[in-house]
Amino acid sequence: MKATRRTFLRDSAAAGAGLALAFRLPELDAATSPFAPNAYIRIAPDSGITFWVTRSEMGQGVRTLLPMVLAEELEVDPDSIHLEQAMPGARFKGIRLRTSGSGSSSGTFRALRIAGASAREMLIAAAAQTWQVDVASCRAEQGSVLHAVSGRRLRFPELAEAAARQPVPANPTLKAPADFRLIGKPRRRVDNPAIVRGQAKYGLDVRVPGMLTAVIARCPYLSGKASSFENARAMAIPGVRRVLAVRSGIFGGVAVVADHTWAAMKGREALQVKWNRGPHADFDSGKFMDTLKAAASQAGYSVRREGDWSAGTETGKRIEAVYEYGFQAHAPLETMNCTADVRADSCDVWAPTQAPETAQQSIAKSLGLAPDAVSVHTTLLGGGFGRRLGVDYVDEAVELSKAMGKPVQVLWSREDDLRGGFFQPASIEQMSAVIDGRRVREWSHRSIGSDLTALGSPSAEEKRDPQFYAKDESPWGSFDTFYNFPALRVDYVPVDSPVPTGPWRAVMYPSTVFAREAFLDEVASAIGEDPISLRIQLLQPGGKFKIGSQEIDRDRMIRVLEETRARSGWSRPLAIPGAGDRLTGRGVAVNIYSASSYLAQVAEVSMGRDGSDLRVHRIVCVFDCGRPLNPAGLEGQVESGITWGLSAALHGGIHFREGRVVESGYHDFRVMRMDEMPRIETHILPSTAGFGGFGEHPVPPVAPALANAIFAATGKRIRSLPFSA
Repeated sequence: MKATRRTFLRDSAAAGAGLALAFRLPELDAATSPFAPNAYIRIAPDSGITFWVTRSEMGQGVRTLLPMVLAEELEVDPDSIHLEQAMPGARFKGIRLRTSGSGSSSGTFRALRIAGASAREMLIAAAAQTWQVDVASCRAEQGSVLHAVSGRRLRFPELAEAAARQPVPANPTLKAPADFRLIGKPRRRVDNPAIVRGQAKYGLDVRVPGMLTAVIARCPYLSGKASSFENARAMAIPGVRRVLAVRSGIFGGVAVVADHTWAAMKGREALQVKWNRGPHADFDSGKFMDTLKAAASQAGYSVRREGDWSAGTETGKRIEAVYEYGFQAHAPLETMNCTADVRADSCDVWAPTQAPETAQQSIAKSLGLAPDAVSVHTTLLGGGFGRRLGVDYVDEAVELSKAMGKPVQVLWSREDDLRGGFFQPASIEQMSAVIDGRRVREWSHRSIGSDLTALGSPSAEEKRDPQFYAKDESPWGSFDTFYNFPALRVDYVPVDSPVPTGPWRAVMYPSTVFAREAFLDEVASAIGEDPISLRIQLLQPGGKFKIGSQEIDRDRMIRVLEETRARSGWSRPLAIPGAGDRLTGRGVAVNIYSASSYLAQVAEVSMGRDGSDLRVHRIVCVFDCGRPLNPAGLEGQVESGITWGLSAALHGGIHFREGRVVESGYHDFRVMRMDEMPRIETHILPSTAGFGGFGEHPVPPVAPALANAIFAATGKRIRSLPFSA
């Protein structure tokens, strides 16, 4: 079966979690070589300690967190080490480098600890051998081995050659959590000073000797292509080297290659292209939403069935609602870019990518090279959000470098980035519930949407399997509904779309959680129950249970809700400073992300008496994500994820008219501005559970919490995004 949405992202997060990876690199076996007991660490007498970071840094803080984990077991100060970015190749064979699924910490934690502990034990053994003392009388601290009795000390670089001759421990002793010095303590981002000073190197900052610059006039129409182009005016621009068709990437087009960026951009402006509008020239996103609504009556796929649906179906009151979630773009601050240098027998690329292995494989296939002949240098990413799991922009740079015989940097404009990438698919969520008095008896959630084409659409044979989506545990947020309804039904109706779609921050959860949590608020209002109290009731009797491969602990969610009620002041009358006579309201929403993180949010809003001028004043976020590794990083992720969710709920949305994207920049695809931001309060609950990851997790509850707060303020239900519309 092809990699589907959950398996692709879930497996990437889990890979490496159970691998010891404490192998000695064959090229470093010589006694005079630096000490490199595994792929992550090198200690050399002359150059100190180097750690390799095996995930892409896109603002989530992996270059801070992952070295913390290694340093914890190795007993060194993270500030004393040099960081290198891991590259696909022999050194990291069997170690996943792709960054997805919020799995950077959970997917590497055990392997990194074992790597650090193995190196520590080998260094201690080397020191004990040097001093001819018992190993038990020595310990590692602050980058040295100390002999407690005599007070003798040897620094790790001084022990490098001797440690390289020690056997790699099969089962090194890991530190007890009570002994952690770094893990669980807040630590500032190591890249912050360089970023603030403008010294950090992103993909756009790459400069290679002899490099040319290219921009591409991309076909603006879905599945369209260039039928012809006239390049005379473009070639007349000083600095323009060549104009040529580009066949790789998502949207084909015509490239202008020049000596520098300005010439390439001016050349593209002068370029005259005739576009074949293709088979979807009449595609309209508004009409497509109507198509999705109509598809709700189709049979679809049964995803989950629980409880007794045969008894008492004629009694009780049925409540129904339809929620809409439109297309969304990623719009990272750093637009797509890549620099490629293709030679006869090798290729180097410098790219801000979440998927360096995918890039290496794609390049090797297109050039007919062995993968080891392709070097992928991952730079800092100016935002990823799932968009950079695609390598279309890498393929474009490789194609143009090969054609030019020189290094070429491909640059995307903001308009290119908004119109030429992968999009979050539009969806319809059809909700239905039957209530008896103050009791919810039945719950039905029917999702209608599109598969993620970036991951490969299901084959005809796969679609004939009635359990295809149930096996994939999709859609997220409807399949893994965690409330204890007496009768539960979940269905999915896939509808093909010509829009290229791919993972967007939190993937499927934003639309399904929006519908589930906002509709549950509708049910609470209908039965006269407090929204938090109803959720706690529906989580009874608590305890653990299985949904497919996921084990849910309802007690953790109950605890989060109880803490949310207390920390948000839920039971107190809402008083927003400065709101005056404006309408005010608060709303709550929760989610359990892939059985790993348990999270609730309360939003406080105000509006003018006429329902205009919506303002978000405060969002309280309470969560249990397992044992916190870096609380400062978690706080940053909360603020980032909530801001992302606010942008989508209040402003966002991509629209198609006549087969092309309408929006072209931040002026019409708006994101949150500083003066719009609410106060965000982050409350991390102490936990000893496994590490759950967190990069995407704060996003899904934002929209429903806001929608529920708006209802509390105005009595009006909002069932589609953006709310400002």
